[in-house]
Amino acid sequence: MNVLVLNVGSSTLKFQVIRTDAEAIAEDRDERLARGTIERIGGEAVIRVRAGEGETRVRTASLRDLRAAVDWVLRWLTEAEVVDGLAAIDAVGHRVVHGGERFQSSVLIDDEVRRGIEATIELAPLHNPYNLRGIEVVRELLGAGLPQAAVFDTAFHHTLPESAYLYAIPYSLYRRHRIRRYGFHGTSHRYVAYRWRKLTGVAREDTRLVTLHLGNGCSACAIAGGDSVDTSMGFTPLEGLVMGTRSGDLDPALLDFVAQKEGYSLPQVEAMLNKQSGLLGVSGLTSDMRELLDEEREHEDRRARLAIEIFCYRVRKYVGSYLAALGGAGAIVFTGGIGENSAEVRARILSGLEWLGLELDADANAATVGGRAGAITAAGARLAAWVVPTDEELLIARDTVRLLSGIETRY
Repeated sequence: MNVLVLNVGSSTLKFQVIRTDAEAIAEDRDERLARGTIERIGGEAVIRVRAGEGETRVRTASLRDLRAAVDWVLRWLTEAEVVDGLAAIDAVGHRVVHGGERFQSSVLIDDEVRRGIEATIELAPLHNPYNLRGIEVVRELLGAGLPQAAVFDTAFHHTLPESAYLYAIPYSLYRRHRIRRYGFHGTSHRYVAYRWRKLTGVAREDTRLVTLHLGNGCSACAIAGGDSVDTSMGFTPLEGLVMGTRSGDLDPALLDFVAQKEGYSLPQVEAMLNKQSGLLGVSGLTSDMRELLDEEREHEDRRARLAIEIFCYRVRKYVGSYLAALGGAGAIVFTGGIGENSAEVRARILSGLEWLGLELDADANAATVGGRAGAITAAGARLAAWVVPTDEELLIARDTVRLLSGIETRY
């Protein structure tokens, strides 16, 4: 089965075509036929595409909207002979950021599901409208009869207990407005927990992990028995760890204080916390961890070093709190752009955890980058640390196939 996976943003489109079926999933024999990204939709778009294991090609095209971008992708897939005509696309899987309380697992999309996603727009106004538009565009271009599936970032975290997902605010606000911790990056946390089990042979019911998705957006997740029991992102993706441009945890009284002192409206303060804070805000230089490490190393930039230290310290605090919540864990698992590729950041985060029995293997840590998976602690360490590259698109394709085959999508 050829599954087109779409991840739609406000001006971006990421896609992959993955060939898989129930047998391929069971044997890890999925085949990635193509992948690509389109940026700056609405003008002269920058397009990067790759067929199979070939080279990535970069080109530009004038794409006025998402419909034009998806149409471009479909034409390229046939011209590049990735698929033998559009009829060879058997289903489409969509990343949908927010499922609210209604969608607790991946679902096949029908009119009722579309209305349900629309109802969650107020919870994710920066993401869900574009995810929904992607679904509508596929219906327009490929027909209403083509199966489509929605895979929600929030779904994996619906196993959180009330004590973890409720805020200590008047309970009536939860009852009226569903103000609670939803968590995000759930597809990534679910995938790396599954992949770690495959690599180690640990049964799902025996799995206790702290997973760390560290990229431009960052989140931590405590996993027990294969289920999410706590996570750092909350009602929105702003809560939790320090990120590229997001502040993470802070005293909420700061919102009114900053608004009064700077003459900002509350939306302006929120925009500052989401887009001008985090690594960028502290360093005053960049949101890119690689550039900050270079600045610290080459120029001994004090604020670059400070941004890195705050980032690592916040992650270490969450690791400690989640180990306490879990009563210990089998491993700490790193994923995401920073988590997979920065041995230096991983070492800084884990520094000071030796008392828990964590013994970092410096050589293994340095070697486990660039898409490699493996343990980065010494053999026999009481607390292990691993790197497991995430693959959200693969999980979306697999969930789509599982839904169409009538197989449970939770694993």
